[in-house]
Amino acid sequence: MSQNHEFYARCWSDELPRFVRVLKALPSERLDYKPHEKNTAAGDLAWQLATEMSNIAPLLETGVINFEMTPRPESIDAIVAAFEQAAAPAMLAIKNVDESKWSSSGDFRMGGQSVWAAPVQEIAWGYLFDMIHHRGQLSAYLRPMGGKVPAIYGPSADDSGA
Repeated sequence: MSQNHEFYARCWSDELPRFVRVLKALPSERLDYKPHEKNTAAGDLAWQLATEMSNIAPLLETGVINFEMTPRPESIDAIVAAFEQAAAPAMLAIKNVDESKWSSSGDFRMGGQSVWAAPVQEIAWGYLFDMIHHRGQLSAYLRPMGGKVPAIYGPSADDSGA
């Protein structure tokens, strides 16, 4: 396992529970909340995270992501369940991807069209960073939604992290 791949796997081991904590903190009755008309609704952001999680294993197994947003479930419990269900094969693929696949050509597609061709490892890292970005958006939505911000990289005003 290359240092890059090893670090990626270690980052995911650390980040996965942080994603779940933020998703579980979303008040289910406020999934339509958005702080501004140009913002994405909280439930749609949460569903995007679950959808992105479901794309990681295919990327690492085939080198291709066919990104497609589908209508989101009505409850945060269903979104969390989908995220956690997708996490198991993703984590297994992260652990088991061989170095030739990790360094091979990858393709991110939307609507059947290639929008990002790069090495698989570059797309994998970009996906992780995009997901962290959207998790940050959700964490900023939590208090205005009436929720509590969980500890992410340390304690929050709502969660000591203990």
